[in-house]
Amino acid sequence: MDNMCPLRNVHDDPFEEATKRLKYVLFWLQPMGSERMEMRKRQMSVHQETSGIRKMRGQEGLLMKSEVLAYQTVKKGNPTPTLEDVYSWGQSFDKLMNTPAGRNAFREFLRTEFSEENMLFWMACEDLKKEANKNVIEEKARLIYEDYISILSPKEVSLDSRVREVINRNMLEPSQHTFDDAQLQIYTLMHRDSYPRFMNSVIYKTLLQTLSENTAES
Repeated sequence: MDNMCPLRNVHDDPFEEATKRLKYVLFWLQPMGSERMEMRKRQMSVHQETSGIRKMRGQEGLLMKSEVLAYQTVKKGNPTPTLEDVYSWGQSFDKLMNTPAGRNAFREFLRTEFSEENMLFWMACEDLKKEANKNVIEEKARLIYEDYISILSPKEVSLDSRVREVINRNMLEPSQHTFDDAQLQIYTLMHRDSYPRFMNSVIYKTLLQTLSENTAES
C-alpha cells in the first residue's frame, strides 16, 4: 500500500504529498521483473477497489493541482525525463526547450498560469519551419494566424504592433518563416516571465526530488 496513490489528507504537507504521488507514477513506468509484476498485480487490485472513492466530489477525493501536473509530466505517451534532463532545465531555458520532456513539463506549468497558448504557438511555428510543400505551408500559416494572431481568437498571443505588421505583410505570401519575429518575441516572453516561476514551482521541485530519490534507490 505504500506505493499506492493515497487519498489526500488536507493536513498533509502539499510538497510531500505531491512527491508521493509522482513516485507512484514513476513506479508504474519502470520495466517489470517477475516479482515486480506480481506486486503490481496485487496493487492494481487494491487500486481498482478504491478508484471509485477517488472519483467522488469533495476535497478528499480530488488530486492536488500540482499532483495532476506531475502525473501529466510523466504519464504514458509522454517522454519521461531523466534526472540529468531535469537538472539541465535549471541551467538554461534553451536546454528546457530543446528536450521533449522539458517542453511537456513547461507546457503543463503554463497551463496553470493560463498561458499555454504561448507554448502551443511556439510549437506550431517550429512545425511550420519543417514543412516544404507550398500548399501545406499556406494552410498551416492560415491556421496559426487564426488560432494565435487574430484578435478574435481566445488563444491570441501577446505581440507588439510592429510584429503584427510584419506578420500581416508576410501573410500575403506565407512561408516557413512568416512568424519568425513573433516566435522570437513569445520565446523571449516565456524565458523572462514564465521560466523563473517554473523553476520555483511545485511541479519542478517535486519532479527533481522524486527522480533524485529513485536514482539513489536504484
